[in-house]
Amino acid sequence: MSTPSGAGSDPADAATLAGRLRDGDLAAAAAVLNLLEGRGEADRERSDALQAALSPAALGREAPGAIVGITGPPGVGKSSLLSRLAGAWRADSRTVAVLAVDPSSRRSGGALLGDRARIERDAADAGLFIRSTAAGDRLGGLAPATRAAASVLAVAFDIVVVETVGVGQSETDVADLADTVAVIVQPGSGDVLQFLKSGIMEIPDVLVVTKADLGRPALRTRADLSAALRSLGSRETPVVAVSSVAPPTGIAELIEALDEHRATLDIAARRLRSRRHAALADVHAELGDRGLRALGGRRAALATLSGCDPMLDAATLARTLRERALG
Repeated sequence: MSTPSGAGSDPADAATLAGRLRDGDLAAAAAVLNLLEGRGEADRERSDALQAALSPAALGREAPGAIVGITGPPGVGKSSLLSRLAGAWRADSRTVAVLAVDPSSRRSGGALLGDRARIERDAADAGLFIRSTAAGDRLGGLAPATRAAASVLAVAFDIVVVETVGVGQSETDVADLADTVAVIVQPGSGDVLQFLKSGIMEIPDVLVVTKADLGRPALRTRADLSAALRSLGSRETPVVAVSSVAPPTGIAELIEALDEHRATLDIAARRLRSRRHAALADVHAELGDRGLRALGGRRAALATLSGCDPMLDAATLARTLRERALG
């Protein structure tokens, strides 16, 4: 439940939470999400203060945690796979935060599906944090609070996973946010042709075929995906087959593929691009197409941001665009 507008609006609250995350206090995660999801003007001020206190400018570096995007069609088995991934990461003593993005309820604005209920966890494990978050007013898109949460939780957690519902705007949104994106498909679903038509094959850093326990259909889908990647000149993108059915298979290989991809990245450049796109998305969501036109269009807005300090947080960048759009 979001903190009521104006309740505890002292910016010191944000400073305290920021300090706790910098000190590695994982128990602060729930309060951080509550703060970021607040909807009033005072809530925005606290959220902006929190993000500024955890920006690369304040930290003197990028947040160390890896941000992993997991997306794919509904029902493909993302939650089952996440259960296995989280278990493997925790067995390796890595702390994990999972932000499961669900469609929003039109009535309450909250998350409808509650993916955290479908991800297995030990309630006594303080190193695993799971939160269902609402997508906001775009089907499959990421709400500003989710973008902000992933960025700030990466200060304290080793792994931050953003799992999307895999429809609408989610694929491009999560690609803008995450360091590494894994797209999940299942055997025999016709997803290969669909992906080729939609252009989604340009998004994944790792492709994952679930239900490898089905045998031949999974092998065929893996081969089809590899062929599709070769045709697009992306043969270096790994395709990993996994099964979440006990005993699980392919989980270690998937984690290795995720780690190997991140090791090749210029994290500072990737995160800078993420912050700029997050700022533009937030302003567009708030001011609409009229606001975007006032900025001279998307390209001009990004050009404006390119002149800002590259260590600034997304909230500060969004404020710069908002002020310019409003004149």
